[in-house]
Amino acid sequence: MTPRDTGLAALMALIWGSNFVVIEWGLQDVPPLLFAAMRFVLVLLPAIFLVPRPAVSWRVLATVGLTVSLGQFSMLYLALHLGMPSGMAALVLQVQVPLTIVIAAVVLHERVAPAVAIGVGVAVVGLAVVALGRGAAGLLPFAVTLLAGLSWAVGNVVVRAKGVPGGLGLTVWSSLVVPLPLLALSLLVDGPATVVDALSGLGWRPLLSTAWTAVVSTLVGYGIFYSLLHRNPSATVVSWVLAVPPLAILLAWVLQGDQPSATDLVGAGIAMTGLAAAQLLQARARRAPVLPEVVPAR
Repeated sequence: MTPRDTGLAALMALIWGSNFVVIEWGLQDVPPLLFAAMRFVLVLLPAIFLVPRPAVSWRVLATVGLTVSLGQFSMLYLALHLGMPSGMAALVLQVQVPLTIVIAAVVLHERVAPAVAIGVGVAVVGLAVVALGRGAAGLLPFAVTLLAGLSWAVGNVVVRAKGVPGGLGLTVWSSLVVPLPLLALSLLVDGPATVVDALSGLGWRPLLSTAWTAVVSTLVGYGIFYSLLHRNPSATVVSWVLAVPPLAILLAWVLQGDQPSATDLVGAGIAMTGLAAAQLLQARARRAPVLPEVVPAR
């Protein structure tokens, strides 16, 4: 990487690491499913009029949107609403890496190198340590975060199976199927009165949070990500993505006073070691990033 690209990669990781803290900050005033719907409205408009539609079928676009975007983000926002610390949510969500590898091996019959399998196992052990440290009260938000990672992983495999070209177009156009179902779910779960009250009383905090997550994190962050992929080996770019969970934990600690416990730190260290091994080895073997070139939870 050139010094300029290194700086851009560091900026990308910082933007994505901050995203979890910003989401949790904005969630204090808006129901989670409605808040997620707001995000995707802003992802779509006006970008859908400026970004060309990718050369894939509407069915594939819908499937990617329902898994990588709607499924992942509805569960992530709900987990944060239920009390999952933002920094640890960034870490646990990365369960998508081992899940993607495992599902692709079963469904697509992709070969998993022994070293990658060991990395997956280490990552799972680390996440189990984090789960044990959550206590009984923290198991529900932890489990919901795992579901977010599972939905992301399923979307990854769909992208891989269909040979979908990644890019900002897929990010934007697959989001078409997200806002209305999320709004309908919010009306069902929270009730029309709560939704109307939240929308009519929107303050600057949820609006600023939505703008950051949709414009800065999704559109700017992914603009940097794809530009780096065009100029650098994918494994090098992916290595910077691995900095996101530690940065999210650090930012939550500094900005929100959300100090991780010793168990959290040990589990995070074990998990990140396994994730780094599994993700980078798999990326180098495939000459492509393990992360899907769509809309991760950044």
